[in-house]
Amino acid sequence: MKIFMLKALFLAAVMFVSVLFGMQQANEGIHRMKGFHDEDFKSALTLNETNEGEVHASVLGNDVSSHDLQQKKEKLEEMKAYNFFSSLGKSISEGLSELTEKSVAFITDLIIGK
Repeated sequence: MKIFMLKALFLAAVMFVSVLFGMQQANEGIHRMKGFHDEDFKSALTLNETNEGEVHASVLGNDVSSHDLQQKKEKLEEMKAYNFFSSLGKSISEGLSELTEKSVAFITDLIIGK
């Protein structure tokens, strides 16, 4: 199961990088077709390094930083986000556990006989 998950995550990462690469290639193709440089067209992925050594990244023109990710994480923790599939899985597992316990108890009662 672990190997399957690793393969699936690797495949998803490869697809994501492929999509970004394809968007970059399409952007460059539009520039060549247009014949001049237009600042409105932004690269799919842009990395800029400042003089202080900090790296700033932007995906599709939106700046991405670890501070933004930290703020989003805190916001989700504050909201105590409700995950439908998680609660569904918990209720199914609790139900199956109870069903198994009662089945085992019933079968042992039949075998041993009260």
